[in-house]
Amino acid sequence: MTWSQNYSPLGSIGLSALVAALPIVTLLGLLAFYHVRAQVAALAGLLVAFGVAIFVYQMPLSLTLASAGYGAAFGLFPIGWIILNAIFIYNLTVETGQFRVLQKQVSAMSGDRRIQALLIAFSFGAFIEGAAGFGAPVAISGALLIGLGFRPLEAAKLALIGNTAPVAYGALGTPLITLAKITELDLQLLSSMVGRQLPVFSLIVPFWLIAAQAGWRGMVAVWPACLVAGGSFGLSQFLVSNFIGPMLVDIISAIFSMGAIVVLMKFWRPKDMQENAVTKDAAPEAVPVDGPAWKAWLPWVFLSVFVFLWGLPVIKKALNAWFAPAFEMPLLHKAIMRVPPVVVQPEAESAIFTFNALSATGTALLFAGFLAGVVLGLKPLQIVKVYGRTFWSVRVSLLTIALMLALGFTTKFSGTDTTMGLVMAGTGWWFPFFSPLIGWLGVALTGSDTSSNVLFGNLQKVTAEQLGLSPILMAASNSSGGVMGKMIDAQSIVVAAVATGGHKDSPDAGTVLRSVFWHSVALALLVGVLVMLQAYLWPWMIPTQ
Repeated sequence: MTWSQNYSPLGSIGLSALVAALPIVTLLGLLAFYHVRAQVAALAGLLVAFGVAIFVYQMPLSLTLASAGYGAAFGLFPIGWIILNAIFIYNLTVETGQFRVLQKQVSAMSGDRRIQALLIAFSFGAFIEGAAGFGAPVAISGALLIGLGFRPLEAAKLALIGNTAPVAYGALGTPLITLAKITELDLQLLSSMVGRQLPVFSLIVPFWLIAAQAGWRGMVAVWPACLVAGGSFGLSQFLVSNFIGPMLVDIISAIFSMGAIVVLMKFWRPKDMQENAVTKDAAPEAVPVDGPAWKAWLPWVFLSVFVFLWGLPVIKKALNAWFAPAFEMPLLHKAIMRVPPVVVQPEAESAIFTFNALSATGTALLFAGFLAGVVLGLKPLQIVKVYGRTFWSVRVSLLTIALMLALGFTTKFSGTDTTMGLVMAGTGWWFPFFSPLIGWLGVALTGSDTSSNVLFGNLQKVTAEQLGLSPILMAASNSSGGVMGKMIDAQSIVVAAVATGGHKDSPDAGTVLRSVFWHSVALALLVGVLVMLQAYLWPWMIPTQ
């Protein structure tokens, strides 16, 4: 027996969209305005989503509960698994005292906190996004910034804003590879189109990041560094995406960006140095450190190498061949039909949970952490104790992530998120402006550019064909606009709060959300303006066969 989604259950798409928005409004409202704990807000949003799905959309109770269970499982694995092991690596470096050494070396490269923010939040975060994605860049960048003396809220905000421009090419191009599969559009054309949109924002984001951190004057004082960081990243992003493909865009661009900043520091320094007042709370004192200073970099080198290797298709395939059981979710798999105009023909939704414990990015982080612990001189029992303390410190946050993803999957399978997307799709001539906002909405709801492309990729293509617009432009805009929603999706907000938690003045999820919400909205609107220009004034920017 199957159940078909109904995107206008109240007979009016506008009224249906208002009701469909209630779960996300509940979640964000409780977080942003009522300072409710994240897990409580997530549970409240989930209960509202249940009510909307069951009583308005007439979704069977069994399917509603199964959708939430599927989301909760996905929240714990792979998302929670990544967060747990990323924080584990950071805690190892603190336990051995190596983070103090790393801190001093980064400060020696540039003691200016704005340059450190560019290096860690923008460039290094982009490298991790390209190799892993799924929350890892925010978790790792946030923890690193905390260790360098950044205030917890500031570290969370910078990690989130910095993790925008690279997202469409994250996890070795997974969002665009998925978009091409869903829409049956040419992958290289999609990669090229996104590569003619996001480089503009790769140039803008470093300036935006530092302005958010240090104000307009503080940003102007380091404009050469912002220009070098963003310019080198954007140029590499354009070239690789247009002439090679989507898989290595972020990794190559991030390496060039980090290298360019390091080279610039050899010849230029900001006149008004802004240094962090590093407190004991930033990275707790540990045992005295012996040995060469380069050992402090080993955990992060191991992390980068393991994550990159785990992302290679040949290694991922081999690991999955050893152990990657897949389970069809009971009651849910192929039981829900997506219908036009979201898809050309009605199709059943898959619901398969893959427990790829060996090939998961979190496992790469776990192996990197244990290897780092051994190399840094910890005994196996000490490493296990650090891991136990790490798990205990994030246990509530793992529950929160599970609840957030349960909410996201409930809205996805009930069709409420599609209702909201269809409202924007009905804007006619203005559709190119709203097209990236659909992607933004998709990422804000699901926490993933890949998931947003699955949800709305076909909708973008079909609407473009009906309006006489380029399907390549509109489908690509879904992914480009989606990246700006990454900083406000519930998953990223919780990850940022977890990564910067456990310190004095650590922010809650609501505080983090308020600090980045309008940045996300403003950048998404700018993407809309760019797409309008490309659709009507600069069509030469759209790639063709």
